[in-house]
Amino acid sequence: MDRPAIVLLSGGLDSTTVLAIAKDQGFTPYALSFRYGQRHSIELEAAKRVAEVQGVARHVIADIDLRVFGGSALTADIEVPKHESLDDVEDGGVPITYVPARNTIFLSFALAFAETVGASDIFTGVTAVDYSGYPDCRPEYMDAFATMANLATRAGVEGISRMTLHSPLIAMSKADIVREGLRLGVDYSLTSSCYNPDDQGQACGKCDTCLLRLKGFAEAGVTDPVRYQSA
Repeated sequence: MDRPAIVLLSGGLDSTTVLAIAKDQGFTPYALSFRYGQRHSIELEAAKRVAEVQGVARHVIADIDLRVFGGSALTADIEVPKHESLDDVEDGGVPITYVPARNTIFLSFALAFAETVGASDIFTGVTAVDYSGYPDCRPEYMDAFATMANLATRAGVEGISRMTLHSPLIAMSKADIVREGLRLGVDYSLTSSCYNPDDQGQACGKCDTCLLRLKGFAEAGVTDPVRYQSA
């Protein structure tokens, strides 16, 4: 029996792992990526590589220009913060790399995609353990969106099926995510997580997402296979 599922795929470590998890659970994945005006658009090349290697049923790249709003170091002329270590990262506030309402926008598109392919499942790679403090990565947000999804879709209103939002990484550390991906045969050399890569796609090694990624690989006892800029 075919079990289609929408998988939000950025091309980074987390979403690539989630794609492998969805496949391992017997779903037929439809990958959804976004060209939203992000400065690190090279991640889309990674998403294409991952989608091809993992053999998704279809890979859609949707265009939304969030630069018209700005408000984030990823979509406006604001410098991406860099640090020598995670100890230097200030705790307690929402970082400037947060893109306003990004996950709500992405999940809304996923909901539309799901209805067109008859999917009742959406997979996303949000995590609430080793993450950057974004408000739309919390479990209560994911639960609220799932409730809304079943009020906003034809399938939900007509009682045909209920939409399920899967966040398999929500309580996992980056190290746990790396271990799970390796268990499932994920090739992390295909991925890209950096918010400020150079023209060759090499990761900076100093932005929040690079530091979290490096921490995960180090704690998992394996070497990160992507290329980093030399110091």
